Amino acid sequence: MIEAGVANPAVADRAVADRAVADRAVADRAVADRASDGLVGDDAWLEMAVTCDPEAVEAISEILSRVATGGVSVEPGFRLTDEGLRAVTDPSRPATVRAYVPARDARAIREAIAVADRALGHLQAFGLREIGELTTSVVHESDWATAWRRHVRVMRIGRRIVIRPTWRRHRRMPEDVVIAMDPGMAFGTGLHPTTRLCLAGIERWADEGLLERGSARDGRARLLDVGCGSGVLAIAAGLLGAGELVGVDTDPIAVDATLANARRNRIARRVHAWVGSVPTGAGPFDVVAANLVASVLIAIAPELRGELRPGGRLLASGIFVDREDDVRSALGAAGFSIVRRDAEGDWVALDAERSHSEGPA
Repeated sequence: MIEAGVANPAVADRAVADRAVADRAVADRAVADRASDGLVGDDAWLEMAVTCDPEAVEAISEILSRVATGGVSVEPGFRLTDEGLRAVTDPSRPATVRAYVPARDARAIREAIAVADRALGHLQAFGLREIGELTTSVVHESDWATAWRRHVRVMRIGRRIVIRPTWRRHRRMPEDVVIAMDPGMAFGTGLHPTTRLCLAGIERWADEGLLERGSARDGRARLLDVGCGSGVLAIAAGLLGAGELVGVDTDPIAVDATLANARRNRIARRVHAWVGSVPTGAGPFDVVAANLVASVLIAIAPELRGELRPGGRLLASGIFVDREDDVRSALGAAGFSIVRRDAEGDWVALDAERSHSEGPA
């Protein structure tokens, strides 16, 4: 649809582009204004970033280095290998060039942005494949250790589960199950696809009524979280209806984070966590969540079966797509049957039921 009052689509496109440039100019002036008002502090840096095709990295790095007294860094495009545990550079994916300028001098900031913008515009005219727009932000040295917090948002998963970082606010809807999380140094904020797949699976278990009936003292399900990380899976299950919750992890920091987050969500009396793995000696459980990696799931498949009562359910996640068949084979050999498969990107989660027989299938 053409904007009202604009008869030519090319003119409409140009108007949109002009507005985008104007909006960024306003943002750039705001950065400089903050510097001139003394709001950024002596430890502040202006970060300039450009996403581009690898072919243009060297040229862009040279342009930014003209104004970046704080240095230039390059983040190459990458892809995941080794079950998602290792990243290798991938020249077919865009890279990001970042440069840093002290943010104390408003005039220097404006000049640096103008010089870089002008030179990048000339470079784009040469048609070196993809060269993105210059973006800017203020970074404080004192914040670098916790800068990741700026990128962690309130996240809704499934219909009801909401992951709320403790430093964010959320307006609760009537059916929301809100989990307040502070991951600390432990893995598991709900952002990674493997965690999201697990949380969606746990919500589905709740919808099926699996969490409200089981072998816990209160008649609800007992859940084991293998590799509990921040405790988000066990806590989600507890808030959705499970009874006793047990978490094990080989990392003491993860165990501490699990217990702290259980207190934060007011279910500490039902959560028990310790350093270790399977077998736990605390079974049998009605349901088990194991957000690990394929090689570990394959190795401990018999032990996972041993943790479950006959007919109990296992949610196995952290499976890189190219290892799915291997995990399926291991679970089948251990006496599981696959009930459901879910995937997000390169990651797969398998919902499996333990056979009722005594021995492996």
